[in-house]
Amino acid sequence: WGCSNVASPTLYHCRKFEFNPKDGIDNPALSLAEDIDGETMGEPRFYLLSKGSTETFGFSLHEELGCQGHIIRQVELGGLAQRRGLQDGDRLLQVNGHFVDHIEHRRVVQKIKASGNQVLLAVLDGDSYEAAKALGRDLSQMLPADIRPRLCHITRDKSGFGFSVSGVKGTFQLSVRQDGPAERAGVPSGSWLLELNGHSVRNCSHTQLARKLKQSGSKVTLLVASSPVEEFYRLHGLQATAALADTSWLPFKARELHMVKGAAGYGFLLKEDDYGSGEVGQFLWDIDAGLPAEQAGMKEGDRVLAVNGESIEGLDHQETVLRIRAHKEQVTLLVIDPASDAFYRSIGLSPLLFLDGGDPALGSCTPSLPSPSDSPGFHHIDVGPKGPGSWLMAAANSITITQVNHFHHAALSLASPLPCALCDELLAQLCPCRAHAERSRGGCAMRSNSLEHPASSQDPTQHC
Repeated sequence: WGCSNVASPTLYHCRKFEFNPKDGIDNPALSLAEDIDGETMGEPRFYLLSKGSTETFGFSLHEELGCQGHIIRQVELGGLAQRRGLQDGDRLLQVNGHFVDHIEHRRVVQKIKASGNQVLLAVLDGDSYEAAKALGRDLSQMLPADIRPRLCHITRDKSGFGFSVSGVKGTFQLSVRQDGPAERAGVPSGSWLLELNGHSVRNCSHTQLARKLKQSGSKVTLLVASSPVEEFYRLHGLQATAALADTSWLPFKARELHMVKGAAGYGFLLKEDDYGSGEVGQFLWDIDAGLPAEQAGMKEGDRVLAVNGESIEGLDHQETVLRIRAHKEQVTLLVIDPASDAFYRSIGLSPLLFLDGGDPALGSCTPSLPSPSDSPGFHHIDVGPKGPGSWLMAAANSITITQVNHFHHAALSLASPLPCALCDELLAQLCPCRAHAERSRGGCAMRSNSLEHPASSQDPTQHC
């Protein structure tokens, strides 16, 4: 998933409080807290990792038995993470400006994956983290309140865009007219201009910038940073980009549609089609009036981004259909309308990148596995890609699951007994397409009038 090529089954042990009445109370965490006071406690460190499309970030992120936090492990010697300064045992506090210490581990992994080839991490060394926890410190208070630049989309009115620019080459500050288009779009007065329509202005002269603004027509997209945010990136030697932005002011949003199948199905047509630069997507058409799809807010031309909380980017049509059918009676789709889709393509970023940390659709074709606390030996799961079209998963101390060739093969290797029901659940969640195929040999059609007709794997259109 970009942090490591192979997930490790190694189980690391942390210091843990154990009470022995003969020895009295001896809590290593409290002892550590006594040794580290507020002045000597480490400060959060920030790293902007940028990798090539064939590289990894060079570390693994672990959740470990008896430990708190998301733990940096397996920092590759000479890898990107090590070169930037990440260390084994660091605790991850922020991903792209979002505080993640309280977020479910799987969601944090998915958030890093959704970042693509660039991610901004804030970490704290392990000793300082444990001491802060023992002292009851609020870790979020150790971090800047908001370190994200802001992405704003402005539509000009009769008087213009509502802002003026001052400065010299590469350094431009904005003055914003009160209640003008720029202010309504979220541009703070006095903010610094970083990008114009997805391109850095670092090397632009004032004349070149004015020409680019004129060529923008009636709409322009700005990446801006307030003075505190600009100072943060400058002092840390980091470059703020749109991938790190706060997009809450943008009018372009993905929508979540939850549908419960009716007697006549969901009432929509799923069709595979090309969109922008030869990429292939799954689109929604032929929406039936009065059926669940229309009632949920589905619009013709919407593109599907995720099914039941898992991204479908990179999946073909048949795999997407099988994802939809994996849950027989209901489905949740994350979709985006054509205008919003075109906007994100114009700035070269995926809309999945800007979903909130708690959103269910931050994954990238990664099966969701249960981690029941009452299952002996089932303590920890790491997920990572292992070669094209395959995944390796390791659960420390008990089970190894290897999935190959886009969900068409799954093998389980047990190091300790697990209930059959749990094994079945693991296999079903690891490979929902295969599990569903075993349960039903019928077609992929999701309208009741087509249920008896098997769907061809070559058919780029499916009724739902």
